[in-house]
Amino acid sequence: MRYYFSLASASSTGEETAEQVAEVTQDTVEQVGRLTQFLQDNIPQLIAFGVQVIFALIFFFVGRQLIKWVRKIVRHSFERSRADTGVAQFVDSLLKYGLYFLLIFSIAARFGVDTASVAALVASSGLTLGLALQGSLSNFAGGVLILLLKPFEVGDYIVEDTNHKEGTVKEIQIFYTKLSTIDNQTIVIPNGLLTNNSLTNATAKDERRLDLKISVSYEADLKEAKQLIEEIITHDPCVMKDEDIQVFVDDLAASAVVIGARAWVKNEEFWPTKWRILEEIKLQMDAHGIEIPYQQVTVHLPEKG
Repeated sequence: MRYYFSLASASSTGEETAEQVAEVTQDTVEQVGRLTQFLQDNIPQLIAFGVQVIFALIFFFVGRQLIKWVRKIVRHSFERSRADTGVAQFVDSLLKYGLYFLLIFSIAARFGVDTASVAALVASSGLTLGLALQGSLSNFAGGVLILLLKPFEVGDYIVEDTNHKEGTVKEIQIFYTKLSTIDNQTIVIPNGLLTNNSLTNATAKDERRLDLKISVSYEADLKEAKQLIEEIITHDPCVMKDEDIQVFVDDLAASAVVIGARAWVKNEEFWPTKWRILEEIKLQMDAHGIEIPYQQVTVHLPEKG
């Protein structure tokens, strides 16, 4: 009897499994049929969409090559006219962003996007976009002011006084300016920051004044030290002889007499001249026995009775 029930149970389970498989198979067949019918009904539209995508890609790559060609022509025009390098870089950057915007806008129109609706949407969202892009717009306006007012040009050495960033101006772009430091690092500063804060243009003039401060001990011969410094500066080949050379006592400090020296040099020769003169002053003072004091602490202990 138990064997009979077992066979009946197995037979019932097999029938349920067969029914489930049949249901799954039927559902799959129906889904495949619906997909096939959808493809058959929409094959023309899918083919048309694919053709549009292909044409859009071709249009984009051709447009990108045309943009490069136009930018190249404009750059050569600036080079032939010997225009300011910063102006050429700014116009090139503006041209790049503007042409790419037109290219993408044209591709969107090609796909059937209503350009009038897009323009109306952009116009109605102008305030929102202005608030969202406030920093970028400020940087763009800063770039325009830099080109108009010319506080610096490409090749100038500037110091941004707020954050103490400094370097040689390499590029003036639409939103930012690139500086190259002495150790060949690149600093990117937003144009809005450069126009809203003070900065120092160290190379705005062809000549630059060399300011030196040298400390000597109180026991040293002050006149001899001044004469020695003046001779070193006067005989340096890069010091401009037609400008005043001044050597004077700048300060009577706590542990040294500070001698100041001023001379004029060409901008491009400023740093090598400064390093060379300072080294020569140290060597000559050592040779003449003139002490350059350094900070030290003298402790006096009371004698025990």
